[in-house]
Amino acid sequence: MPLTNMTDMLNHAYRHGYAVGAFNVSSFDFLEGVLTAAENCRAPVVLNLPETHAAHYNFDMLMAAALTGARRAAIPVAICLDHGSSLSAAVNGIKAGCNAVMIDASALPLDENLRCTKEVVDMAHACGVTVEGELGYVPWVAGDGEEKPPEDIAYTLPAEAKAYAERSGIDCLAVSIGTVHGLLRGTPRLDITRLAKISEAVGIPLVIHGGTGLGDDQFRKLIAHGVAKINYYTALADVAGASIRTQLQSHPHGSYPQLTSGVRDAIGAQIERMIRLWGSGGRAAEVLQQCRPWQEVEQIALYNMPDKMAETEVTAILQQGMATLGRIPGVRKVRAGKSRQPDGHDHYCWIIRFASQEAADHYRTHPSYLRFIDKSLRPVLPDLLTVDYIAAE
Repeated sequence: MPLTNMTDMLNHAYRHGYAVGAFNVSSFDFLEGVLTAAENCRAPVVLNLPETHAAHYNFDMLMAAALTGARRAAIPVAICLDHGSSLSAAVNGIKAGCNAVMIDASALPLDENLRCTKEVVDMAHACGVTVEGELGYVPWVAGDGEEKPPEDIAYTLPAEAKAYAERSGIDCLAVSIGTVHGLLRGTPRLDITRLAKISEAVGIPLVIHGGTGLGDDQFRKLIAHGVAKINYYTALADVAGASIRTQLQSHPHGSYPQLTSGVRDAIGAQIERMIRLWGSGGRAAEVLQQCRPWQEVEQIALYNMPDKMAETEVTAILQQGMATLGRIPGVRKVRAGKSRQPDGHDHYCWIIRFASQEAADHYRTHPSYLRFIDKSLRPVLPDLLTVDYIAAE
C-alpha cells in the first residue's frame, strides 16, 4: 500500500534537493498517464484533484479511482485536494480519501488568510493530514495565453511568509514569485532572489503553482532554493489536446476510443521528462523506506440492544449515529447493521473507517461523538465492545 504521508515525502525532497511532481488528474487517462510515468521513472508522485476542476468530473468517482490506482502502485503516492476553498471543502476532501489538502485563501487579506488556513490546519492535523497553504496570489491566464503576466499578481513577501507559516502551522507553502496558472506566451520572469529570502525565512518545503512554461534552468534554480513540490497541468492538457487533434486528422469520423488512444502516452512522455529534470526519478525506494505509509484504520463496535426496545427505536439510533458520526472530520465511512443469532436475539455492529490512526484518536474526543454516546447509546447499552485495526486493502 504505497500511499505515503505527503509531509514526509516533501520533507525528503526538501532535504535531498529535488522536487516531487504534483500532476492534476482530470480523467482516467490522466490518472493512468501520471501513475505509469511515475512507475517508469521509479519516482514519488502527488495526484492533485483540484476543487476548481470539479465541474468537469464527478469528484467522488475520480477519487475512488485515484485511491485504487495509488494502492496498486509500486511507487509512493500522495493524493492532494488542490485549491480547496474552505474548511468544509477540506473536510470533504479528507472524507473522500485525500491525505493532503491545499487551502487557497490567497485572495484574502493576510489576517483572513491566516485565520482560514489555521482553521484547516487544526482540523487536518488532528487527522494526520498534510496542509499546504498559499501566500501571495498566483493569477490565472486565459486558455490561449497572454503576452505578459496579469496585473493582479501579488508577490509573496518574505516577512509575511515567516509569520504566516509559523502562526498557521502549515507543512508546505505555495509562493508567488512570477509564475501563473496557465501559459504565458514566452518564459515567465521569476524573482529567484525573493524565493531565496522566503526559503530562508520559513524553513519548510516550498511549492510552485504554474509550472508550465518554465525553462529547465528555471526549474533547477527553484529546486536549489527550497522548492520541493511543483504543480504541473496546463502542458499536460495541451499535449492531450494535441494528441486528440492528430488522431482526428487521421480518423475524421473516429470513435471516442480512437481519438483518445494516444492521450495516456502523450501525458506520460511529458511527465517522465519533468520527473527526470526535477530529480525525483529513482527516489521511490528510499522514500518508501524512510517515509511513513498512509494507513487507514477501521473500528468495529459490537453490542446488543435491550429486548424491550422497539425496532423503530433501534433504527432511529442507527440512522442518527451514521449521520452524526459520519460528519466528524477524518471519518471516511460509517456502516451499521444487525445479525440474527440462533438464540433469536439481534446483535448490532458498527464499522467506522477513519482516514488514519490520528483521525481515530481524535474521533474519540470529538464533541459530536461524546454527545451521541452519552445521550443516545450509553443509556440503553449494557455493554459495548470496540476494536480498532489497520484496514487491509
